[in-house]
Amino acid sequence: MARSPGTKLGLLLAGTLLAGFSALPLLAQTATPAQGPAASPPTLDTTPAADPAMAPDAATAPAAAAVSDPASSQSDLEAVEASISLSQQRMDELKAEIAAMQGDRTQQNAALIAAAQRVKLAEIEVADVEGRLNDLIVSELEVRGRLDGSNAEIANVLAALERISLNPPPALIVDPDDALGSARSAILIAAIVPQLRAKADSVTADLTELTNIKTAAQAEEATLRANHAVLEEEQLRIATLIAARKQGIGVRTAELDAEQQQAVALAARATSLKELVDSLSSQVSSVSTAAAAADAAVDPDLPVMTPEAIHLAFADSARLEPAVPFGVAKGYLAMPANGVNVLDYGSRDGFGGISHGISLVTRAEAQVVAPADGWVLYKGPYLNYGQIIILNTGQGYTALLAGLETVTVDIGQFVQMGMPLGTMGSRTIGRTVTTSAGAAQPTLYIELRHNNEPVDPTAWWATPTQSG
Repeated sequence: MARSPGTKLGLLLAGTLLAGFSALPLLAQTATPAQGPAASPPTLDTTPAADPAMAPDAATAPAAAAVSDPASSQSDLEAVEASISLSQQRMDELKAEIAAMQGDRTQQNAALIAAAQRVKLAEIEVADVEGRLNDLIVSELEVRGRLDGSNAEIANVLAALERISLNPPPALIVDPDDALGSARSAILIAAIVPQLRAKADSVTADLTELTNIKTAAQAEEATLRANHAVLEEEQLRIATLIAARKQGIGVRTAELDAEQQQAVALAARATSLKELVDSLSSQVSSVSTAAAAADAAVDPDLPVMTPEAIHLAFADSARLEPAVPFGVAKGYLAMPANGVNVLDYGSRDGFGGISHGISLVTRAEAQVVAPADGWVLYKGPYLNYGQIIILNTGQGYTALLAGLETVTVDIGQFVQMGMPLGTMGSRTIGRTVTTSAGAAQPTLYIELRHNNEPVDPTAWWATPTQSG
């Protein structure tokens, strides 16, 4: 027996809905998680900031004061290898590549800076992908909300169509003895069919949108996995390069050992960052002759250098002192980490004071690089600031980075702008700043000083064009 128009339309609509819903599981449930902690979309904790645990005082952390040696570098390298999922073949290839640079400090410096730049770009891409995945999940939930909201309406329409199919309408429509009833039935069907068609079109559009969302999410997840692979490879490259450099240095001299111990002793006695920087700066002559000379060369009339000359100077990976006078580097410094600026210079810091620097909320385990050329005056824990690094950048300027979890440089070491200094943790370390993120995300505090007085760092950073 031929099916009535109402029956056919009902079956078509029901089939479309059932096929669509069964083919599209929830994206949030089926998305394949990427490796590593960065795979989950970032969330901003809006709860009030809690006081995080205090970082250990420098005086009570002798382990942090120990002089770094090749053995410790090797153990750090092994820890990195254990935490990544690269194939053994790729790990061996990287080690062979770096072994070929043995003894060539210039090549090692260039490789370190290039690897750090690739990590920085991969971190930016990971953050962007996670943001897009968040948007896709929100879009999917909105579409599914619309479909769930129309379930009752669709069920009622299907029930009505089912009742029509039980009483075949042709007998009503074409009955010659009841022309008025046939007309009314025709009017009823004519009114229902367009509404059913519009509803079917709406549901079809939503199902198509869900399909597109799922396809886009799969593409974003593939990009996320590729960037995590880049991060793992470059982290291994950096750890291997650092281990190779320290093996090349060999045993540290007694003078540098004394320098390390003296810096830790000064940190234990200092009651403020200002006092610490002042006491360390007064000892700068014992760090190195080059550092002392650069610090003493305070020229009120800075040389005029073209942007091309400045870029050329920074491109010299063999340099053992700042490429340009620090005052000339204004507008060319590298931002130490990727992140969101949550506290500006001069703003209230949430503890009743004024911020003398800027604070960035970063990704978990984000890389931190040197913002400028300079010598490491101090590295290690200090009061409640977590791990800090203080660089003597010459001409009476110092750069302070606080809130790190790990540090990979040594006191007295010269670092070039863009070289890796360490990494952040998974949460704010130390009571350095109060932000809307609370302690749930790591916070890096950055401060510039000139003659031990805070300087607004806002205008010192390179633009993307300059840093590229």
